[in-house]
Amino acid sequence: MPALQEFKCPNCAGAITFDSATQQMQCPFCGASFTMESLRALDDGLNQPQQALDWGAPEGAWGQGETAGMAVYSCQSCGGEIVADATTAATTCPYCDNPVVMKGQLAGALRPNAVIPFKLDKKAAVEALSKHLQKKRLLPKVFKDQNHIDEVKGLYVPFWLYDADMEANLRYKGTQVRKWSSGNYDYTETSTFLAHRGGRVAFDRVPVDGSSKMPDDLMESIEPFDWSGAVGFQTAYLAGYLADKYDVDADASQARASERVRRSTEDAFAKTVTGYTSVTPDGGAVSLLGGRVHYALYPVWLLNTTWQGQKFTFAMNGQTGKLVGDLPLDKGAARRWRLAITGIAGAALTLLWLLTWLVKGIA
Repeated sequence: MPALQEFKCPNCAGAITFDSATQQMQCPFCGASFTMESLRALDDGLNQPQQALDWGAPEGAWGQGETAGMAVYSCQSCGGEIVADATTAATTCPYCDNPVVMKGQLAGALRPNAVIPFKLDKKAAVEALSKHLQKKRLLPKVFKDQNHIDEVKGLYVPFWLYDADMEANLRYKGTQVRKWSSGNYDYTETSTFLAHRGGRVAFDRVPVDGSSKMPDDLMESIEPFDWSGAVGFQTAYLAGYLADKYDVDADASQARASERVRRSTEDAFAKTVTGYTSVTPDGGAVSLLGGRVHYALYPVWLLNTTWQGQKFTFAMNGQTGKLVGDLPLDKGAARRWRLAITGIAGAALTLLWLLTWLVKGIA
């Protein structure tokens, strides 16, 4: 036996039926009526499949003789290719600390459209790490007091920057809960509503790092970079620093850019649905109206330290000073902290019980 299809009212989510007298779909709950054409158009608009976002291709080429003063260094351990000026002496890979050797002249890569120069120096990076460690209560004291920084490197990280004009047509299910008491009974009334949101939102320079060796979450954690400090790229900015040569091209980075703009678009529209006890997404589509991609270098300080045979890497935004990184945990301190929290919670419950007992005794 075929299953019956149930249609929902776009206003209150109640079941609607066909009214033969008016030749329209009628909602017995809120009294709204809809033509078949309007319901079909609404359903088509909200159930479009999500399509891949097409950003186009980046533009940029090196000028005549512009790469003459730069060379590519290749790490034989992790395969990383580091761009530096030709006068750079033997150095180590900023990712795995192994020696890197000169491979040859820079070629076969896009020229960056822009660069954000370093505003903070190596001394500032070391001081930032020291302050970062002092604020961590659950950090082993030995690590904090005797920590030795193996190496600090200033690195220009390649970023693909995506501009996007997004269009959204989204639907949300909202509930309003009302509770009251009468006599010996408690009542709860839950009303359900459908909310529609549609419109456009623009994004400028959504960053995705173009290095497979640099964890995306680490780079996103030191955002944002201030684009007002960006300048047109010149090779002179690389003097004294390293620059990672991108190994993830713009096409391969599109998936993460698409995820970021879709999620941000959905979050932006969801924040406009207010006045409900709870709100949950209920379908819809987000599409790209137009997109463009740029290539830029962003300044990052990488600080490597080793403790008990384990390597810890910290990254600092070379423009703003924001620093992040994983840290070891003092298990003993963590256990004492949990016991203290448990003791405080237990004392609070005991005090609450005692006050309740006293109130009852007085009554």
